[in-house]
Amino acid sequence: MNLKLFCVACLTPLSMALYAQKVFEMERYGLVPDKKKDMSVKLQKAIDKIRKEVKPGEEYILRFKSGRYNFYPENAVKKTYYVSNHDQPNPKSIGIALEDLSNMTLDGGGAQFIFHGTMVPLALVNSTNCTLENFSIDFDNPHITQIEIVKNEGKGGMTFRVAPWVQYKISKDTVFHAYGSDWDLVPSSGIAFEKDTKHILYNTGDLFYSTKGVHEVGDRLLHAPLWNDARLKEGTIVAMRAWNRPTPGVFLSHNTNTTLKKVSVHYAQGMGLIAQLCDNIHMDGFNVCLDKNSNRYFTTQADATHFSQCKGKITSVNGLYEGMMDDAINVHGIYLKIMERLDDHTLRARYMHDQAWGFDWGYAGDTVTFIRTQTMEYLDGVNRIAEITPLDGKNGIGMREFKIRFEQPVPAEVDGKTSFGIENLTWTPEVYFAGNTIQNNRARGSLFSTPKKTLVENNQFLNTSGSAILLCGDCNGWYETGMCKDVTIRNNKFVNALTSMYQFTNAVISIYPEIPDLKNQVKYFHKGSVLIENNEFHMFDAPVLYAKSIQGLVFQNNKIIQNNDYKPFHWNKQRFFLEKVDQVKIQD
Repeated sequence: MNLKLFCVACLTPLSMALYAQKVFEMERYGLVPDKKKDMSVKLQKAIDKIRKEVKPGEEYILRFKSGRYNFYPENAVKKTYYVSNHDQPNPKSIGIALEDLSNMTLDGGGAQFIFHGTMVPLALVNSTNCTLENFSIDFDNPHITQIEIVKNEGKGGMTFRVAPWVQYKISKDTVFHAYGSDWDLVPSSGIAFEKDTKHILYNTGDLFYSTKGVHEVGDRLLHAPLWNDARLKEGTIVAMRAWNRPTPGVFLSHNTNTTLKKVSVHYAQGMGLIAQLCDNIHMDGFNVCLDKNSNRYFTTQADATHFSQCKGKITSVNGLYEGMMDDAINVHGIYLKIMERLDDHTLRARYMHDQAWGFDWGYAGDTVTFIRTQTMEYLDGVNRIAEITPLDGKNGIGMREFKIRFEQPVPAEVDGKTSFGIENLTWTPEVYFAGNTIQNNRARGSLFSTPKKTLVENNQFLNTSGSAILLCGDCNGWYETGMCKDVTIRNNKFVNALTSMYQFTNAVISIYPEIPDLKNQVKYFHKGSVLIENNEFHMFDAPVLYAKSIQGLVFQNNKIIQNNDYKPFHWNKQRFFLEKVDQVKIQD
């Protein structure tokens, strides 16, 4: 056979499709790297122009050159987005706004996208078959303030040095402020890090302090006379922070088939990535990590990645998650609270948490189930939405309440007087979380709350400071669903979790639904199969597994290795602490 003909014959349909992709070099549209000027307007104009040049169904690439690109909020696109598990200031400034796109790849080519002020760096909304790859996201002046303890005088107060990139001032009432071009914050809490290892400082958890009376005693050197904490030794690094979280790093909403490859978020004032009402998300080498060229110890203000009311399959592989102020991954739905029974087929229901509202909750045809909030017991059977109508908000966003009509009669128990929640079972995803490293972060390593298949394997959980894995469910505070039915946790390595105490951190693996009235609970919350096998636990303390209200739990063929890296302090002295469980097999 002629070699040339043979080579042509060997081209697969996929490779031919790749060759057919249209490439738009962003440099031709004025997106030139390593310029100090704002790229927000130029990028949006380029996207609008390219959109007109792309034929329906055509695959195309937006290709950047490697280098630094600056984005400022003043001239950025303004969008009203209600973002799950965030504060809801609107409108928001969007650095890279990608809406209503299909078959698009944004290839950063190794670009550093640097943002200023208060912004959502990148939003992908109402889009299908889109890929984001080969770039990083960071802020020039993060909203978290990094300091180093120089001298701890006990009751005499604390002397600390402010990191060189931080802009700060002392107010007329002698309180420390950090500020930026469009923000001003008074840090009130913090996380302490060991200077050499970047581990969360042992047995410190969330720090609370006062900077009242602070004054300068040297170049970027300040003394806070009312800050007393004997645990903070000289050289300790503290990330001083407030609790607000207005903007995530990457916002995904109402998308289908989204891929992220080799994307790193070095800082965001909320989650590193938040996805809501998305169908199929694949992440390979998505990182929330420290920039190796930076002296920072922290990354995001909240979770590294967060998935709210999604479906299809969420895949997260080969990621590095470190230094964030919350979990590496949190997968859940949202319970609405039943407020009123309007008739036998119709209910009024409401978003309850102040950081999770304003967006679609479900659609006609979705399958739902009801749950008693006090005992966290699901009613038997399911129902389907016939019609769902927002009762407030405007133009389909900003709503807190819905009128929901169901195909079948609503159970008589859901009378609008007894406290019930409703869960949307259609918008629940399968999860594959594998080959990731989670280290040196606050609170917990990972949260999984979905009835679909969840496989957690070949990950490293290193000094997560709280529990490494949490299976939760809460229709009373966070209103995050829900029941787990098919979870496998295997071939993972856990090293020195639980160096501090946080919510739901009763053991390295904590199965901890929030149940106000556990005593009167008859049905179990988690029902199905949770298998924990072939893992390696490196422990300085006792608690490996805590489980509450679960039917179907196996812990087998795991290796537990005791060490003396820290002094044991946890209140839970049991290796296995079980409350209201059934069909449990433990073999360590």
